[in-house]
Amino acid sequence: MRVVIAEDGALFRDGLARLLAEHGTQVAGTAADGPSLLELVAATVPDVAIVDVRMPPGQRSEGVEAALRIRREHPGTGVLLLSNHIETHHTLRLLSDDAHGVGYLLKDRVADAAELLGALRRVADGGCVVDPLVFARLLHRRNGDAALAALSAREREVLGLMAGGLSNAAVARRLGLRTKTVEVHVRSIFARLGLAKSPDDHRRVLAVLAYLAG
Repeated sequence: MRVVIAEDGALFRDGLARLLAEHGTQVAGTAADGPSLLELVAATVPDVAIVDVRMPPGQRSEGVEAALRIRREHPGTGVLLLSNHIETHHTLRLLSDDAHGVGYLLKDRVADAAELLGALRRVADGGCVVDPLVFARLLHRRNGDAALAALSAREREVLGLMAGGLSNAAVARRLGLRTKTVEVHVRSIFARLGLAKSPDDHRRVLAVLAYLAG
């Protein structure tokens, strides 16, 4: 897997590059701003671009704008946004058109190499990854919805892990449940939210995120 990193903080950028290299990921290049990132992606055509949400010159949403352009001009390159803060508006902008091969994680997640590498692999494979804390904020945006209000605490927990890209088996392992128990929860969630059932975990995640964005 080949990645590029766009991050204006030199220490974080270099540390992330070393972390990925130590775990067998090829870092094709790094950039400190949006224009440099776009040039780098065009030159290297990576599997995934890791992009900071806020970059120079404005330190606002330059990373998001660059990520959206990458999605348009290089659809084969996945995009994993990193942020210090939970910014649901940027999450929804990234996911609104096509959530295949996109992700949104908090920078604190980078401290866990296994979580980061797993997210990168899912994004590179065309999957969708949203940090559970970001998902929880998205859920909170719609907490007045009668269907969401009807979910049990366990169902909300399962729903959050689903949005993070986990399969039923992976959710079961994370929560210490039987896979069949998780399947029951998932069927109940689909029924309460009025979502079409699908055997494909990726379409399932997209359906959940589409509901939350609606």
